[in-house]
Amino acid sequence: MIRRFFQPSRGSFFLFGPRGTGKSTFVHQSFADALFVDLLDPESVRSFSARPERLGELVGAEPRDKTIVVDEVQRVPELLPVVHKLIEQRKGWTFVLTGSSARKLKRTGIDLLGGRAMLRTMHPFMGAELGASFRLDGALQHGLLPIVLASESPEEVLRSYAALYLREEVQMEGLVRNIGNFSHFLEAVSFSHASILNISNVARDAEVERKVVEGYVRILEDILLGWRLPVFTRKAKRQLAGHPKFFLFDAGVFRSLRPRGPLDRPGEIEGQALEGLVAQHLSAWAAYSSQRRELFYWRTVSGVEVDFVVYGPEGIWAIEVKNSRNVRNADLRGLKAFKDEYPQSGLLLLYRGIERLKIGEVLCLPCSEFLASLRPDHSLEQYFS
Repeated sequence: MIRRFFQPSRGSFFLFGPRGTGKSTFVHQSFADALFVDLLDPESVRSFSARPERLGELVGAEPRDKTIVVDEVQRVPELLPVVHKLIEQRKGWTFVLTGSSARKLKRTGIDLLGGRAMLRTMHPFMGAELGASFRLDGALQHGLLPIVLASESPEEVLRSYAALYLREEVQMEGLVRNIGNFSHFLEAVSFSHASILNISNVARDAEVERKVVEGYVRILEDILLGWRLPVFTRKAKRQLAGHPKFFLFDAGVFRSLRPRGPLDRPGEIEGQALEGLVAQHLSAWAAYSSQRRELFYWRTVSGVEVDFVVYGPEGIWAIEVKNSRNVRNADLRGLKAFKDEYPQSGLLLLYRGIERLKIGEVLCLPCSEFLASLRPDHSLEQYFS
């Protein structure tokens, strides 16, 4: 089994993550002696929905140092008040509550235990978790979802992945009224992957109202299929763009949703996949690290842009991603502009070449090397020293 970088909290915690990221596998490995409540089992869902207090009866019969795992807790949100009460009794039980969506929990008005359990996230594999088996080309083509990498037919799993979400997370939970409109939206929003999110453009392409698209984007975020990257505005001297960038959570899922035809340039899709792959690594790296690290992008109203900005106690770094084998002077323009604005920043350019280069103050790294060596609690300073 591949060892994950994710480290469980000491006390009770929520473990959210998209389907197929390995949450269930992780908790079964890490808490082998736990009491497991599997809410993927329809009979368990019926039983606990009818009598949520039954969980208290089960837990009450367990030793005080017992760990209780509730898998896919969003399927029976009525269990959360019971868990809250059991934690308040301070009898030593630890709860691990996994889920692929927080939307239903929020809709029921439940406050995720009022801060009495940490919120943690599980991501697709990072390159460094895979070690010698990590291949950049494969990651760009099929992504890094454990459920996909473990399959003998990764393309087939990816094709069915979105349909599974539509059926079990969107349609069954009644999150949208028109599943056909939502399917069209998924295709339309895939064009915004690794790009500035323009809600009006997506609405036009999906042929639905702007307000509907705004709701659909929030659903994607709640079911963890997509996320928005805000603009870095700390002590800004220039006028900056106001819209966030958008990312689907996995490069393979992006490819499965992105329509391709004679008018689509392969290089454009490859570039989006590469930037998205870097984004999912940085997101996992920040989530798994003990140090607080925030992710942004930077773009002036004149169009000068840096793909990623990492900001935290360790420093500030600007990262540009280029899907090219060589580094051109034009590729450094955004990084140099950011350095003028923030002289203390470190500059990093990731590209598809094979050589480490230092051009002025910009360190240029092969993207495969960067992704294969990025580890939680290792600062980006490691690449400069």
